[in-house]
Amino acid sequence: MSFSDIIFPFEWLVAWIMYLWHGALTAVGMPEANGWTWTLSIAGLVLVMRAALIPLFVKQIHASRKMQLIQPEMQKIQAKYKDKKDPDSRQKMTEETMALYKDSGTNPFSSCLPILVQMPFFYGLFRVLNSLDEIGSGKAAAIGPITQQVAAQAESSAIFGAPLSAQFMGSDEISVKIVTVVLIILMSATTFTTQYQLMRKNMPASALEGQFAQQQKLMLYLFPIIFAVSGGFFPVGVLIYWFSTNLWTMCQQFYVIRRMPAPGSAAEKAMQQRRQKQGKSADTYEETRERAHDAEMTAELEAKGVISGQRQQPRSKKRAKKSGGGTPNQSGKNS
Repeated sequence: MSFSDIIFPFEWLVAWIMYLWHGALTAVGMPEANGWTWTLSIAGLVLVMRAALIPLFVKQIHASRKMQLIQPEMQKIQAKYKDKKDPDSRQKMTEETMALYKDSGTNPFSSCLPILVQMPFFYGLFRVLNSLDEIGSGKAAAIGPITQQVAAQAESSAIFGAPLSAQFMGSDEISVKIVTVVLIILMSATTFTTQYQLMRKNMPASALEGQFAQQQKLMLYLFPIIFAVSGGFFPVGVLIYWFSTNLWTMCQQFYVIRRMPAPGSAAEKAMQQRRQKQGKSADTYEETRERAHDAEMTAELEAKGVISGQRQQPRSKKRAKKSGGGTPNQSGKNS
């Protein structure tokens, strides 16, 4: 089985979602061959994709919170091997770190999971847009509902004079260059803003140190650079998809930071102060639910011995008697 065979189902699904959105937009009065109609169809594809990924995003939030819970243990491991640079010590440090991840059920790269899930669809869109010229001229077979007539229509559509299938590196038109550069800047800005807000407002002080924090800082600067370097090789339509999904992520992150901030973060303090000024409970329903989930995760990690318990759970008199203990009065009588 070739790579084309593997990616074709994603191409087919992308083509159908775009086609259905295009049909819905033309039904409400937008021109069929207009570039903005096809642009909004791509944005509609993003809405469908990101809505389907909401359950995964919720798991990502919980995984991120669990990573924050094990930061004290991570820092203990790092402090233990801080001045040991020999290969054996570095290997033991790696083994202890991986054991901590395994015991706690965490993954430092869980934040990348939504991006990885989107990649087949992203590449499917790239293939669809890249094939419009050949499908429209009859040189290639249709992809789902993208027939020769539909492909020719989409191929001729443009925004601000830039065809949706045009690329920065393969075009001499100034309009394509300008639109591409603007989209790359918007993509980089939304990505940087999302990650910066996450680190600045939604992480407790303990999470801003150590390996986990370094990974977050790396992502803060790495992704905008990736967009800037690779953006010139993608069609305008793919850049629209990329910017739209980044915009969704940014808005989604703002909502999470405002409504479900991480415990001990600046965002949590700001939320509590905001709600107290309004005469409301310090915690929202979402935050109360997340606190309960955090408590469950903490109890689970303590039971496994992954993290140290913060306090001893109170025991009833009945349980105390069974364990051989007694009340002070009883102790006095027995003595």
